[in-house]
Amino acid sequence: MDRLDNTIRPYAWGSTTAIPQLLGTEPTGEPQAEMWMGAHPGAPSRTGRGTLVDVIDADPERELGHACVAKFGPRLPFLLKLLAAGAPLSLQVHPDLAQAKEGYADEERRGIPLDAGHRNYKDANHKPELICALTEFDGLCGFRDPVQAADLLDGLGVDSLKPYVDLLHAHPEDAALREVLTAILTADPDEMTRTVADATAACARLGGAYTPYAELAHHYPGDPGVIAAMLLNHVRLQPGEALFLGAGIPHAYLDGLGVEIMANSDNVLRCGLTPKHVDVPELLRIVRFEAADPGVLRPEASPDGEEVYETPIEEFRLSRYVLPEGTAVHDLTRATAQILLCTAGSVRAGEHDLTPGQSVFVPAGERAEVTGAGTVFRATVIV
Repeated sequence: MDRLDNTIRPYAWGSTTAIPQLLGTEPTGEPQAEMWMGAHPGAPSRTGRGTLVDVIDADPERELGHACVAKFGPRLPFLLKLLAAGAPLSLQVHPDLAQAKEGYADEERRGIPLDAGHRNYKDANHKPELICALTEFDGLCGFRDPVQAADLLDGLGVDSLKPYVDLLHAHPEDAALREVLTAILTADPDEMTRTVADATAACARLGGAYTPYAELAHHYPGDPGVIAAMLLNHVRLQPGEALFLGAGIPHAYLDGLGVEIMANSDNVLRCGLTPKHVDVPELLRIVRFEAADPGVLRPEASPDGEEVYETPIEEFRLSRYVLPEGTAVHDLTRATAQILLCTAGSVRAGEHDLTPGQSVFVPAGERAEVTGAGTVFRATVIV
């Protein structure tokens, strides 16, 4: 197996302290938002044999396993991350596989450069993802019941929000949610700026359930995403709890440190809380206008101590082992490639000693014995 040397991405929303604290390093004063583990061409992990992209390209079946290559092609199907939010991320959705293929092909036909600011589809893949909290973790996930969203908006006492409140009481609920989100994102910018300012003042005054939205407005003053965010479920995960974000589900991460895994894609359509391009017509085509419980996931334990976060996705499978002192050796050998990440304590994976934030890539079929006292996350695929 290969010890991984991973890139930390300094996105502006990143925490300046969470990843350094996990790694036991001194903060630099700059944001450290994500640490990428995998073979994404944007920031592939490095090994003693070259980048993980180079390693896999040299012999995909040896590294990934025959079944994985047959099902997903000659590349690692997932990207594993440490994600540390010190400020809210953009409100966003991801396309399903058919939508991604169609959107990518269309933008390719129209000759839109991949690095263009108004490009929506960077590749032809979908981007389902799972976030598992390492600390308390705040996020927004999926639409609230429209009546509950109406009550939240109405409680602000802002006259310019009354039309949205009335729309949310209309039926059917999917049409009501669509109409309100469309109205928010297409409103006159000056009028929306005033509405957000009035709503922000009310959120700060009322506190309680309104506190997260006052915080959003602090980071994104005047952004229509502040109002759109009130249509969504606010979720606070405890360590070990997780959220699965499927296609078309609007979401945003607000604060906290977690382990994130996703299909290997860059496709994001933004709804707000961002200075970046918002393609309203395409966004409305992708969003699933369904009110639903966000569905907090807790791991399901197996007899051998593996705790699995079950999702309907085959490109990735995330689980963890919480190993107490004196634990016997765990054999994690698998016919598909895997990445093992230590997040607590000290463990030994093969010949590698791992402390929090350190990881290894295990080729398909490679013997993978783990022991020690700590927590290890395991990322692999389902074939």
